[in-house]
Amino acid sequence: MSSKQRGEVRRAQLITTYGVGAVVALRDESFMVAGTDRWDVQSPNLHEPLLERVLGLRGFVLPPASDDMDDIPVIRFPRYSSCPQCHRIAPHHQLSSNYRNSCNRCGVDLMPSRFVIACEKGHIDDFPYLRWAHRGAPRQEGSHDLEIHSRGRSASLRDVEIRCSCGAWQDMDGAFGKFALRNITRCFGSRPWLTEPDAGCSETPRVLQRGASNGWFSLVRSAISIPPWSEGAFALLNQYWGMLRNIPREALKPTLAGMRLAEGTTFTIDDLVEAVATRLGGEGEGGAFGHDDIRRQEHEALLRGRPERSSAQEFVCVPAGEQTDRINAHFERVMVARRLREVRALIGFTRVRPAESNAEDRERIAPLSTTDMDWLPAIEVRGEGVFLELDKGRLQIWENDPNVLARAAIIDSQYDSLARRYGGEPDRRITPRLLLVHTLAHIFIDQWALDSGYPASSLRERLYVDEDMAGLLIYTATSDAAGSLGGLTAQARPERLDESLFEAIARATWCSSDPLCIEADATGVDALNLGACHSCCLLPEVSCEEMNLLLDRATVVGTPENPSLGFFDGG
Repeated sequence: MSSKQRGEVRRAQLITTYGVGAVVALRDESFMVAGTDRWDVQSPNLHEPLLERVLGLRGFVLPPASDDMDDIPVIRFPRYSSCPQCHRIAPHHQLSSNYRNSCNRCGVDLMPSRFVIACEKGHIDDFPYLRWAHRGAPRQEGSHDLEIHSRGRSASLRDVEIRCSCGAWQDMDGAFGKFALRNITRCFGSRPWLTEPDAGCSETPRVLQRGASNGWFSLVRSAISIPPWSEGAFALLNQYWGMLRNIPREALKPTLAGMRLAEGTTFTIDDLVEAVATRLGGEGEGGAFGHDDIRRQEHEALLRGRPERSSAQEFVCVPAGEQTDRINAHFERVMVARRLREVRALIGFTRVRPAESNAEDRERIAPLSTTDMDWLPAIEVRGEGVFLELDKGRLQIWENDPNVLARAAIIDSQYDSLARRYGGEPDRRITPRLLLVHTLAHIFIDQWALDSGYPASSLRERLYVDEDMAGLLIYTATSDAAGSLGGLTAQARPERLDESLFEAIARATWCSSDPLCIEADATGVDALNLGACHSCCLLPEVSCEEMNLLLDRATVVGTPENPSLGFFDGG
């Protein structure tokens, strides 16, 4: 598009809601955010060493804010528009100029096409109006001018008609069926956000509403800044790391001296040389380094803690103090993270359905650029949090109970079947420990949203679960005003935590949808929940790592018939 500004979105939305490849409504028009290879970016301006190492990047780029000089490029999408007065529907440039939005016949504002088509491989295109109007009959020679009419009798698709000047017509009834386009068109591999030609594709596309939520699912990876990488000399070196990592060891000292990085700091050149060597050594350890490794390092940092020594620290985490006997009976560690920094990077997106973690499903992830870039768009957010680690001894006894294992196996079997249905292998086992930690995080967020003054959508969970970890972090890392106000960390005070935990458990024992909720054999999307619904456990989706799936209230409080299923049975 031209340099003319078309509208504004918030910086965080360019990672979570309106990122590359997403359709965004700006004023009365509709556009798609262009690929990152079209962005005017000189070099990364945001760094997080652990996340850079996992993703193999030089750094990250903060999307420009509304007061920045640079803009994010967009392209017009859908390409088709219609005139509400003369009812013509055609590519926008046939009804108006590319930089205007008024009908060249009637002068009224055009409306972007209401319908688009997309496939599970991330391709998206305009709805095939011409093919739809002529479905079931061969198209005759000559001109075919299309019009779209709404009979106005109802809001149903049956009242929306596509008419051709040759006399052919069809209403839109049935257009959203899974195989509605099977005999109409195939996917042509259209990726309008990229500069390269369309890719080949054998999928049958689906019809979507232009702004439908399943038209774009972001795939975000994040990391919390933890010591030592978030502090001192390491933080100073971040913005130069792309260059420093390639300098021979013997040339480091003169290079750093020439860059004058130590001037005005408490560090010597030798300190910086040692920091570079330490970071290079960390990058070379143990071969592949993945997202699970990030979680383990974060978990260790949260358990170990970090007292405040400087106001410049990105990570401050201290014990919450001596807890009550009831808390100590269920948790072996309670930590207060008074200061947190999280970096969230957009690594790709999917359409029609979200991506899973298995390798086969990664083929559906659409790229952000035509060529591989050494950076990704990302945001940094700061907040506070409370970390709790469950008591391992009590946990092992509970999770080996045959009844608990049998209940978790219901979701694990469904998760396995779902992965195989889409041609892949399950990426993990759904264990009682995972269900418990995840459901407990939801119960805490629900309770602390009432007690701390934060809205539930400003609280987030971060789960640490494997054979050696059983922890959860509830934190307020957000880019708006609800950041670090102290209301959340106050919930970890011994007397307050005792009271809020068992208030939450008492509330979880009963749901307004019981007995249907707690006795359900399968609930939620793809039947991946048991005892969980909007009346008891589900949260705003921005708060949940698992899209409100893999939840079971019975793992926390048991069932009326079998209270011992719950980890907190008997308080």
